[in-house]
Amino acid sequence: MSGALPLDRRREDIVQEHMPLVGHLVREMLARVPQHVNRDDLMSAGYAALVHAARGFDAGRGVPFARFAAARVRGALLDELRGLDWASRSVRQRARRTDSARQELTAELGRTPTVQEVADKLGCSVEDIDHADDDVHRAVVFSLQGFATAAADDMVTEPSAGPEEMLIRRERLGYLRHAVDALPDRLKAVVQGYFFDERAMARIAEDLGVTESRVSQLRAEALGLLRDGLNTHLDPSMASQHPSKEGCVARRRAAYYDQISARGTLRTRLAMTGPDGLPIAA
Repeated sequence: MSGALPLDRRREDIVQEHMPLVGHLVREMLARVPQHVNRDDLMSAGYAALVHAARGFDAGRGVPFARFAAARVRGALLDELRGLDWASRSVRQRARRTDSARQELTAELGRTPTVQEVADKLGCSVEDIDHADDDVHRAVVFSLQGFATAAADDMVTEPSAGPEEMLIRRERLGYLRHAVDALPDRLKAVVQGYFFDERAMARIAEDLGVTESRVSQLRAEALGLLRDGLNTHLDPSMASQHPSKEGCVARRRAAYYDQISARGTLRTRLAMTGPDGLPIAA
């Protein structure tokens, strides 16, 4: 028993240290799925996977825990999305074939085809068409909630980044980290607490001695600064244009943009992520 407790504590420390990784992967996935997908459900699945990863991790294999855990968490998030995607691939394929047959017959006949005509074209029975239509009708409710005809895997799967694309992505992440570090203290506290530490807005408001509404305003202000700061260095054509460059606000913005650039080089920005693009713990 005496040897088990320190091991449990080490695992608990690993889990707590890498909890922001779950938040990062969930935010990444939420950007590519319908809005109705519940963030808390994904976070719960991700945290559970992180705990299982800590229990099954073997440092002797030479794989960093962050990379090992990221694979487990991504798999758990996909499983969670698949649970929402009830319609099997065969159902979707039948629906597409039926729709195509209806469209072709409509063009040929100049009218809406009968169910029998669709069945004859597909070489199946009327009952098969009716069953396929029933499946589609049941899916309509799901689609109205936000899902299209694609499966969960279709929505979140993207091709692996090539070496050049990965370097660009890692450079952007490095710029983002420097842009956050260069924010005024209050704005930085909001961004760090809300996006990186996954803290509730009420807790952030309590720490800063302001209302939740004010925290929301500070968050919006910080995101605007971050967007323009990154675009100034990475895509100047997308940066907001300010008519007067002599005003106090314009001078503060210009100073902020200069601070982002001065905080590092390409080498130091790339050093913030591993070859796989995942953040390296400070």
